[in-house]
Amino acid sequence: MDAGTAGSIISTWFSKVADGFSRGDPLELPLPVLLLIAAAAALLTVPRPVWRWFGLFVTFVHELGHAFAALMTGQLVKGIQLRFDHSGQMRSMGRSRFAAAWTGFWGYPVPAVVGALLVWAAFNGWAGFALSAGALVLLAGLLFIRNAQGLLIALGCTTVSVLLVWFASPNAVSYVTLGTGLALLAGAVRDWFNVLSVHTRRRRSLQSSDAFILYQRTGVPSAIWLAAFAAVIAVSVVAALWWFRPATG
Repeated sequence: MDAGTAGSIISTWFSKVADGFSRGDPLELPLPVLLLIAAAAALLTVPRPVWRWFGLFVTFVHELGHAFAALMTGQLVKGIQLRFDHSGQMRSMGRSRFAAAWTGFWGYPVPAVVGALLVWAAFNGWAGFALSAGALVLLAGLLFIRNAQGLLIALGCTTVSVLLVWFASPNAVSYVTLGTGLALLAGAVRDWFNVLSVHTRRRRSLQSSDAFILYQRTGVPSAIWLAAFAAVIAVSVVAALWWFRPATG
């Protein structure tokens, strides 16, 4: 492929991304189809063999949440590491205790918040916007990856997003946006129960818990941080159900 062809492909793709930044038709589907989409989201998060792969995407969103929170407080993001065991780490540079706490908090809740926003976007005609913005965020996230496993995970997630922007029809974009939103919500709930088990049954892994790291940084007990994670996730789930409600009649 010569430089001219590559440039044309990139230009066409960015044109499709730009086309997504406009409002389309709100999603209107019969209840059986909506239930099928919800079932597909459950299949991504409940069976262990499938979760092994989809959970990597949830972890990527988790670490991007930390990175975005760090940037919000003026910190320098040094890099993100992702691993096939669903663990990850985001390193940032900053001295403020508040900045460290803010950054550490926005990991587990972020997949739920993003999931709820995707559900809202699907039902309000902004699915194309969500897909285009998500593709750009994932592409930008590649710049922060600092390990080989993480690069493979991030490339896989980004490739799927890029291909959806290129090939998916408007209806398919709405279906994928809704399904991904529901799956991220379910994934956030699953991950919260996983970190809870670290504090109750698998304490040898305590050093990997965001709640424990926040306790070390702030002195606020881990239980408070776990409850705060749960509160944001619960609000996100309730919001998504509220936005889902009109579609169920």
